[in-house]
Amino acid sequence: MLWVMQFSGFFSAAMLMIVLSPSFQSFPPAEAIRSSHLHAYLRLSSYQVSSSPYSPLDRFSFRKASEFGNADKCRSTDHKITGVCDPSLVHVAITLDVEYLRGSIAAVHSILQHSLCPENVFFHFLVSDTDLETLVRSTFPQLKFKAYYFDPAIVRNLISSSVRQALEQPLNYARNYLADLLEPCVRRVIYLDSDLVVVDDIAKLWSTNLGSRTIGAPEYCHANFTKYFTSGFWSAERFSGTFKGRKPCYFNTGVMVIDLVKWRRVGYTKRIERWMEIQKTDRIYELGSLPPFLLVFAGRVAPIEHRWNQHGLGGDNVRGSCRGLHPGPVSLLHWSGSGKPWDRLDSRRPCPLDALWAPYDLYRHSH
Repeated sequence: MLWVMQFSGFFSAAMLMIVLSPSFQSFPPAEAIRSSHLHAYLRLSSYQVSSSPYSPLDRFSFRKASEFGNADKCRSTDHKITGVCDPSLVHVAITLDVEYLRGSIAAVHSILQHSLCPENVFFHFLVSDTDLETLVRSTFPQLKFKAYYFDPAIVRNLISSSVRQALEQPLNYARNYLADLLEPCVRRVIYLDSDLVVVDDIAKLWSTNLGSRTIGAPEYCHANFTKYFTSGFWSAERFSGTFKGRKPCYFNTGVMVIDLVKWRRVGYTKRIERWMEIQKTDRIYELGSLPPFLLVFAGRVAPIEHRWNQHGLGGDNVRGSCRGLHPGPVSLLHWSGSGKPWDRLDSRRPCPLDALWAPYDLYRHSH
């Protein structure tokens, strides 16, 4: 377990106080799971070698992750995980794309390193590049995972311009379709962005009580909620009235626990898509995939401790300036914003807190 103590004065060389005592854990052979059905418009993975002369595998090389030793309580011989529908699994969904692949690999590595029972964690990777499954398998030979192809065409006509081009990438919107992509037997999932590391047992986040809510996330009610929408939105009752009777708070969609059963029953994907359609004609917000979630769920979120999303470490959405941690305990560090730790480390101009991401980086530099 890694404990990150409270930080202050992040420009000071003495601002890092970390105690590392990870238990390196091994887990049983991975299961090759393939879907036997196709959704009407979401094609699951059935991979072939890319016909393109360029492959993501040519650009990236990662070190093979160490095996992780199980805790005694995980060595039970009276239960063997049978597949993706096994009720004992913790389900985690992460996107894999070329630009953020290094971050996604580090996120997976951190989860395995700090899970008491890593063999109980099943990863659902949302991909648009079909070569990435091979790369993940070579880096984590024993990982339980499945890759799902997300067709960018599904959202291409729904995406509007944003303050930062990276926020316009179709795969950012794949989280909207988790209820359709994942097998119906998967009743709950933790969705995580690719620019974070987990420094606590993910099973603790998994056990969050959502009550009657569909999603759970750390809320930030002191944030200026109005800034996430345009003045035109707030001046039009037909738009702003959506929050009537609610007390909306900002929450970051990079860390969410989602009840997929309730999501499917209510049909939240269609509700999110409807707001994206309105945005195309009325320009009611400036950011990418976040505002539609706020419109649908803000004020209806099961609150989760802030320790599970120490966000904003990537600075703002334009300059990516250095930032420090919020006060309090830390279970998850999130480099949301434009500054990514791998880019800043490679440029030899890191922010102080980027040192907390570096131990989970498995990227093999060519020099």
